[in-house]
Amino acid sequence: MPGSAVQADLIAVLVAVTGGEPRVLTIEDGFALPSGPLQTGHRSLQAGLRAWVEAQTHHPLGYVEQLYTFADQRGGDDRSVSISYLGLTREVGASYPGAQWRGWYEYFPWEDARKGPPALAPLRAALEGWAGEEPTRRARLAWLFPAGEGWNEELVLQRYELLWEAGLLPEAMRKTQAHVLPGTGLEMTHDHRRILATAIARLRAKIKYRPVVFELLPKEFTLLDLQQSMEALAGQSLHKPNFRRLIETQNLVEETGELASGLAGRPAKLFRFRAEVLAERGLSGTKLPLVR
Repeated sequence: MPGSAVQADLIAVLVAVTGGEPRVLTIEDGFALPSGPLQTGHRSLQAGLRAWVEAQTHHPLGYVEQLYTFADQRGGDDRSVSISYLGLTREVGASYPGAQWRGWYEYFPWEDARKGPPALAPLRAALEGWAGEEPTRRARLAWLFPAGEGWNEELVLQRYELLWEAGLLPEAMRKTQAHVLPGTGLEMTHDHRRILATAIARLRAKIKYRPVVFELLPKEFTLLDLQQSMEALAGQSLHKPNFRRLIETQNLVEETGELASGLAGRPAKLFRFRAEVLAERGLSGTKLPLVR
């Protein structure tokens, strides 16, 4: 029996850090990520992605890497495959209608613990009710939403999937029209929030072994700028002395000899990334000095 052709949807997650906040470029007033189907006129997947991003946002698409391919019909179309890409950029004003930079914790409020543990009580109570006494569900709940120590900041996608499976997210309620639990973040179309969760998880893992954070900073920055950008991505506070010791021992930055202007109090030194460090040696994995 002949089947219908499978459509490949190309989806871009473009991330910036602005004013110490992680941001993502969206369309449809925050409801979707830049995206569109692969068409016969596109010479490659990335060429198609570039065409859609620039048409929908007027933002130039720089280097991107393939993120993930979802083909399990989550978006509601059993003939569609979602091919997603991740790009790091600097925020510029989104002047195109419907294009907006949005904070990614608007979509995942439970992932931001920079100012202390997020308010998880309503979510955890709802998840407890869903899990009941079923052992597998209770084990997943304890792993992903621990009541005490043990929070793993990289398990963003798994937490989103658990909330979706428990029926607590707007995306899981589209057919039931059930009441949405407060604190579950902004809804996105199809599987776009799932893809954003995948991108956040990828970045949180990657900043521990590659200096990708410097792609989000200006050429010259203060150590506070660097720390706040790392905290923004990790969703966790960093121990300041230990963080600066880590940066120093890895020899990642060097002073420019200039001071930051326009700051209250004592002027801060400006630094730049030592790009040659990538050629000098491979960077080993490291554990961020998180404040628990």
